Amino acid sequence: MKVVRKIIEIDEELCDGCGLCVPSCAEGSLEIIDGKARVVAENLCDGLGACLGECPQGALSIVERTADEFDEDAVEKYLAQKEENKKTEKQAAFGGCPSARIQSFAPSTACQEANQPTTVKAKQESALTHWPVQIRLVPPTAPFLKGADLLVLADCVPVAFPTLHRDFLEGKAVTMGCPKFDDAQGYIEKFAQIFQTADIKSITTVVMEVPCCSGLPLIVKKGLEKSGRNIPMEEVIISTRGEILSRKNPQDALN
Repeated sequence: MKVVRKIIEIDEELCDGCGLCVPSCAEGSLEIIDGKARVVAENLCDGLGACLGECPQGALSIVERTADEFDEDAVEKYLAQKEENKKTEKQAAFGGCPSARIQSFAPSTACQEANQPTTVKAKQESALTHWPVQIRLVPPTAPFLKGADLLVLADCVPVAFPTLHRDFLEGKAVTMGCPKFDDAQGYIEKFAQIFQTADIKSITTVVMEVPCCSGLPLIVKKGLEKSGRNIPMEEVIISTRGEILSRKNPQDALN
């Protein structure tokens, strides 16, 4: 039924798809679709504007217009379906799928390196010590997270930054994902669980200079706040040409 009421409106010119508005919508009516925040269905939006303060670009506003009437029953069904979808994805991920199977890689010993052919020695060795690396696939109880220095990457960074393994990855457990296209609320919940259970020693986030990447450090901070833990955090921004533009030390990042 169409009625005249208040509803959220999104300015697509201002929206950069960071996804920070999504977790604040208790009804689940906001999602990132094709790189932009969108109201998935008018009857799911209550028009109260809890999401407004989360948008760093000011792309959200409340307007009064003809729209489908807000439907609490539809919201309950929609949220239940989303929860069911998450369970299905989780079962698929941890039900024996090779992409989610936990693995730890031991570094080469001095003896093993000494016995390698010269052509092999010349190659740079990977600093990756575990699998999986995608945020959504890493369980909070993964053994490689226990007492680790955690590196959180936006997934464009490895393509742009040529010496990632040497400069950032060595000695760290790594997780990576895209704050623009992935589930921001799911990330917040995952990081909160990791920080509550894994005794993480430090956090380093590395993102690109593009606006949508700015959401990842904020997601990690929200997970940290939710966990109630106090963990030193450093934020690094990489240019699209693979240069380090800025680094905030742990003290600055926590203030």
